[in-house]
Amino acid sequence: MQGDCETSMVKADGCIEFKNVDLSIDGKLLIDNASCQIFHQGKTLIIGANGAGKSLFLRLIAGLLIPSSGEISLDHFTPLKNDRYCFSLVFQKPVLLRRSTFENITYVLRHSGVDKSAIDDLVIGALKAARLEHRAQTPAHNLSGGEQQRLALARALVTAPCVLLLDEPTASLDPASTSIVEDMMSKAEADGMKVILVTHDIKQAKRIADDIIFIHEGKILAHSGAKEFFKNPGSPQAQAYLDGKVFIDE
Repeated sequence: MQGDCETSMVKADGCIEFKNVDLSIDGKLLIDNASCQIFHQGKTLIIGANGAGKSLFLRLIAGLLIPSSGEISLDHFTPLKNDRYCFSLVFQKPVLLRRSTFENITYVLRHSGVDKSAIDDLVIGALKAARLEHRAQTPAHNLSGGEQQRLALARALVTAPCVLLLDEPTASLDPASTSIVEDMMSKAEADGMKVILVTHDIKQAKRIADDIIFIHEGKILAHSGAKEFFKNPGSPQAQAYLDGKVFIDE
């Protein structure tokens, strides 16, 4: 999901706040009384077991899902035209246009109000960052899985969103593509963009996270700095997750 965004980097300010947020789908409570504040600095990683609610949490931030109760506020995140906020969301499985690699990025810029004279240079810069410049004219569907994910990320970044949301973007990538994706995220964060990432990769979380949100069965059981979390995860469920064990309620 991408809002209409200026191409100059916009620093996010303030925080995203969940206040007692519930999400029920088909009568099943999937996010349970979630409360937290996600500040604009650094990379926030959301971790937890399969089915914990991580991806749902990300979609609530993006506005793709509406809470059943509670409130989500975007305090001081820079509003865009028509009172929209500038988010880009990258899914685990890339959603690409049936066009060339170059045209996938061009399309986004054309629909973001970018001056036509600047588009080609922006696309070339985005492809270089993703190390795809040699694949510019390749149909997107002919790219490898890692290349497709790097293209999806380059396309998300080229409009310079305030917040980059990533749903397990490296889950099926080889180490080389994972390294490129992490470099792209780090560059974006260094330029002032907020990065929020869902991952199952504990090693990745240790490498790049500034803070960790741990979700278990729809509940936020921990939200702390990464070093603090890995030293003291704060709950039996989180410790079991880090140990690679299944937590069983007694």
